[in-house]
Amino acid sequence: MNVLSFGSKNFNTSLEELKAHLDFKLILIDRLKEEELKDYDILIFHQDCLNIDSVKKILQESEQIKILVSNNTVKQKDYFNDVIPLPLKLSELNSIVENLVAKKNFNKNSSILLKEYKLNKNEKRLIKDKNYISLTEKEIQLLELLLLNKKPISKNKILEEVWKYSTSADTHTVETHIYRLRKKIKSKFKDENFILNNKSGYLL
Repeated sequence: MNVLSFGSKNFNTSLEELKAHLDFKLILIDRLKEEELKDYDILIFHQDCLNIDSVKKILQESEQIKILVSNNTVKQKDYFNDVIPLPLKLSELNSIVENLVAKKNFNKNSSILLKEYKLNKNEKRLIKDKNYISLTEKEIQLLELLLLNKKPISKNKILEEVWKYSTSADTHTVETHIYRLRKKIKSKFKDENFILNNKSGYLL
C-alpha cells in the first residue's frame, strides 16, 4: 500500500520519525505534482496546504482515498474520507489507513456498474439516480452472469450457473425470474429493454 503525504517541512519532519513504525509505505513531499498521484492509494494532506490551488483541484477530482490532518474544523473536510486530529498518533494513523482501504475494497467488490445502473450487492439493490428496486440473491446472481457474458446465454446455461440445475430438469424457473425482474424494472425505471432475449438466449 503506497501513501503520499503532502505538508510543510515541519509536518513532514514529524511524520518522518514515525515511518519505521507504520504498516504501509509512506512518501513525504512538500511540493505537489499532479502526475505523481497515480502511483498512490492514499493521499494525506496537512491543513496548511488546503489553500493551494493545485490541492483544491486534486481534492475535487482525484479518486484516491484522501485523509486530512488538522487541529481545527475546515470547510474542505467534505472532500476527505477521514480527518485525523493533531497531534498525530501512530496507532490512529495505522488504524485509519487500514480501515479506509478495507472499506474501499469492500465497496468496490459490492458495487457494480451495469448499463446506466449501479448494482449494490451489499444492499441488494439496483439503483438509478435516486430510485432503486430491491433484488433477491438469485436476481443478483443472474445479473452478474449476464454482465460477465457479452453474448446471449441460453436458459440451460443460466439454470446450471445460477440454480445449479441439470439441463434435463427443464423448468420455467429462468423465464419466471426474468419476467418478474423485468416487471420490477419496468415499473420503477420505465425501462423495457434492460434484459433482452433472442433465439440464442438472454443478454443485457
